[in-house]
Amino acid sequence: MENKVLTTRKIAIIGMLTALIIVLGLSGLGIIEIPGLPFRITILHIPVIIGAILEGPIVGGLIGLLFGIWSIIDKVMRPTATGFVFFNPLVSVLPRILIGVVAYYVYAAARKRFGTGTSAFLSAIFGTVTNTVGVLGMIYIVFAETYMQTINKPPETALPFLSGVAVTNGTPEVIASAIIVPLIVLGVLKLVKK
Repeated sequence: MENKVLTTRKIAIIGMLTALIIVLGLSGLGIIEIPGLPFRITILHIPVIIGAILEGPIVGGLIGLLFGIWSIIDKVMRPTATGFVFFNPLVSVLPRILIGVVAYYVYAAARKRFGTGTSAFLSAIFGTVTNTVGVLGMIYIVFAETYMQTINKPPETALPFLSGVAVTNGTPEVIASAIIVPLIVLGVLKLVKK
């Protein structure tokens, strides 16, 4: 019984963190619009990282999967000119699953040398970069020409444009994640120890 991959606790955590992603997404608190850019800054990946750190790569990967599915649903409910790229699971789902896997293994490796706070900080950075590079990289691989035509830019500028978006949007996402994740992880672990 103790060897179960998904315990009741883990299923409850998956449900709670996925619900948090949906609430942040629906309320607009988790997605920040940037005037003039076709992308938005998100903090919706943060619950995936937290779940991975606290409960492991399977939980992190499952929350990431549900985040990816939410990305598709969000584009159905709130379509945008470039939202079509998220209907492809290689763009919307695969990178989100990898957030949880990468975040957990970075945390686990860092814990061998550093404390919990530093390990959570590093995990937050790598998990966020996985999301940014994964989504934008898959857009480039799968949709570069179509995407650039949709935003009225020459197709040959896809790589520098998407790289610029990665830096412009990814930097504040990394900063937010690097601040929020360690605070929450340390707080949760402190509560659990009591």
